[in-house]
Amino acid sequence: MSSTVRSCPPSRLLRIGFTLIELLVVIAIIAILAAILFPVFAQAREKARMTACLSNMKQLGLGMQLYAQDYDDTFAYAANYDITPASARPIWPAMIQPYVKNEGVFRCPSAGNDAYSTNWNARCYPSIGFTGQMAFGSTYAPGAEYFPDTVPMSYIEESARTPFFADTPNADVSTEACTASTTKNRSYVFDACVGGSKVNATDPRLSTPLVADVDLVKKLGGTLAAGQLKPVFARHHARGDNSGRTTILLADGHAKTYSASQILDQDKGANLLWRFRGCPTAP
Repeated sequence: MSSTVRSCPPSRLLRIGFTLIELLVVIAIIAILAAILFPVFAQAREKARMTACLSNMKQLGLGMQLYAQDYDDTFAYAANYDITPASARPIWPAMIQPYVKNEGVFRCPSAGNDAYSTNWNARCYPSIGFTGQMAFGSTYAPGAEYFPDTVPMSYIEESARTPFFADTPNADVSTEACTASTTKNRSYVFDACVGGSKVNATDPRLSTPLVADVDLVKKLGGTLAAGQLKPVFARHHARGDNSGRTTILLADGHAKTYSASQILDQDKGANLLWRFRGCPTAP
């Protein structure tokens, strides 16, 4: 009895691997999915950082309120420059740090890790700024660096519209060393009473500080004096068109986020009182 071995025709042989065209199609599909999903993941990550920044500001606001309760209902100094650790004139982070118990809350996660110190008395750059409107007394003048007196809580009539804290530029580690000898801590204070502010002639209280979703310290540092350069930085989701957002802690303790364009639109925008008690004239 004989047997016949049948062979499959070439077209029916099991094919192993992919053709070049099939590989290119798969790669193209992966590239398209990556182009769609990566921006979504990046936006979700930035939104999480913005939420963390908002939480940090709430803790700072609580710390400032606790400080005020211990010091006759007055707030911390609105100092804006580097003071040696031995100085009797501390800056606001050092004054409220005992109340927040956490040095990490002085910066926003979106600001990165450049030029920060584990010891805030070393006067390095946080990324969250305090309002210059807290400054008070006979030495209070636009562009000044330090004021020996501070505003009592009773001066704030509309606390739900009065910014206390906002995102501000932090140091560029490539150009500014984070040491006790650093000459300028621009990010400690933002101020609507300095030369670069946007004045509202109808209601001066609505006048805004410099604000943008780009780092104005880097952009304007060569054209504005240090005392005039106390901006707000809308760093979250920044695209360079002022659609980027900043987290703001209001004097009543609640925090919100606003775009730079909302803040700059003084008629229909954020409606915040950046100059809640006006600007002084030089003594």
